[in-house]
Amino acid sequence: MYRFALRLTKDEAQAEDVLQDTFLVAMKGLAGWRGEGSFRGWLYAVARSRVLMARRRKVGEPESFESQESLEVLGLQAGWGAPMEAEALAARVQEQSVLEAALAQLEPADREVLVLRDLEGLSGEDTAQALGLSLPAMKSRLHRARLRVVAAVKGGSRGN
Repeated sequence: MYRFALRLTKDEAQAEDVLQDTFLVAMKGLAGWRGEGSFRGWLYAVARSRVLMARRRKVGEPESFESQESLEVLGLQAGWGAPMEAEALAARVQEQSVLEAALAQLEPADREVLVLRDLEGLSGEDTAQALGLSLPAMKSRLHRARLRVVAAVKGGSRGN
C-alpha cells in the first residue's frame, strides 16, 4: 500500500499520510465491505480514494480528465515499426531510474493503472475494482498507459 501511495503522490510524507488514512478508513468501513471482489482490490480502492482526496486538497480542484489520443498516435509515439530493438528497450525499462522517470511523466490515471496491474501485480479484476472501472475499460486504459510509458522510455533514450 505504501509503495502504491508513494508512486501516486511522489511524496514520502504524503504517502505515509495516505497509508494511515487508508487503514483508518478501512477499519471503520470494514463492516460495510460486501465481499464483492477481493479484499485486496477493495483495500487498493480505499487507498486510491485517499490519494485522490489528498491530491484535491493539495491542488484545490478535481482530478483532470485523461487525454484521448488515438491508438495510432500512441503507437507511433511508442515506436511501432521503429528500428529500436526490443531487447534494448526491455533492458532500458529495467533500469529503475528510467522507469521512475517515465512513470513521473504519465497522467495520474495512467500511473494508477500501471502501478496496480504491472508493479503491484493485482489481477485484472482487482485492478478494475480498485479503479472503479469495468474490466474492459481497465484493459483499454492499461493498454494506452503501457504505450505512453514505452513512448516516455524511448523519448528518454534519445540522448543516451
